[in-house]
Amino acid sequence: MDDDLIISVERLSKAYRYGNEETFVLKDVTFAMRRGEFVSIMGPSGSGKSTLLNILGCLDEPTIGVYKLEGIDVSQLCDDELALVRSNKIGFVFQSYNLLSKSNVVQNVIVPLKHSMYPRRKRETRAIEALLTVGLDESVLDRSVFQLSGGQRQRVAIARAIVNRPFLLLADEPTGNLDSESSAVVMGVFSKLHALGMSIVLITHDPNAASYADRTLLIYDGCLQED
Repeated sequence: MDDDLIISVERLSKAYRYGNEETFVLKDVTFAMRRGEFVSIMGPSGSGKSTLLNILGCLDEPTIGVYKLEGIDVSQLCDDELALVRSNKIGFVFQSYNLLSKSNVVQNVIVPLKHSMYPRRKRETRAIEALLTVGLDESVLDRSVFQLSGGQRQRVAIARAIVNRPFLLLADEPTGNLDSESSAVVMGVFSKLHALGMSIVLITHDPNAASYADRTLLIYDGCLQED
C-alpha cells in the first residue's frame, strides 16, 4: 500500500430505497487522496456531495464499492471501531456550527475530549490551544456562543473539530452561513491547518472557498470528475 494514501474510493455507489424504487445518489465514484492534501468538492444542490462526505466520515456506508481509510476497508470495521475512527481520526465541521448553546466557548471545544482517553486535568489547556490555533483570542474564551459572530462561531466549531488532533478534517459548506469577510477569515484558518499538515476535504458551493484547495473535484448527478 502507498503509505501516503489516506483515502481510496473505488467504484462507489449509494442508493436509497423509497417504496419499491431505488434511487442512486452516487454513481461509480472513484478517487484517491494523499496525506496532507486539501481537496474541495463542488456541485449543485442534490448532486451527492454531502452523501459522499458522510461516507468519508464513516457516518454512512456505500451500497456498492469500496472505501479504504488509511488502507483499511471501512466496511470491515464493527460499530465500536467506527465510533473510534470518528472520534479520534476525523474532525467534522458543519455549515450550522452545531455548537452547544448553553455552554461557553471552551466548554464547547472540550466536548470531544470527554469521549477520549485524554486526561481530564489537561482538557482545558488543549481546548485553549485549539482556539488560539484558529485565531481566537483569550477575550472570547468564557463567552456564550450567543455573544459571538457567525465567523467566530465557525472558528469555535473548527477548534472543536481539531482538538483531538485528527489526521483528516471534513468540512460541509463551512462558509455557507457567512458573509464574504468572515468567509475569508474562516478559509484562512483552513489554509493554516493545511500548511500545518492536516488533510482536508471541503464541500462547497463557493468557487472562492474551493480555490484554497490543492485540487477540486466536480460532482453532478452523483458522478464525480476532476476539475
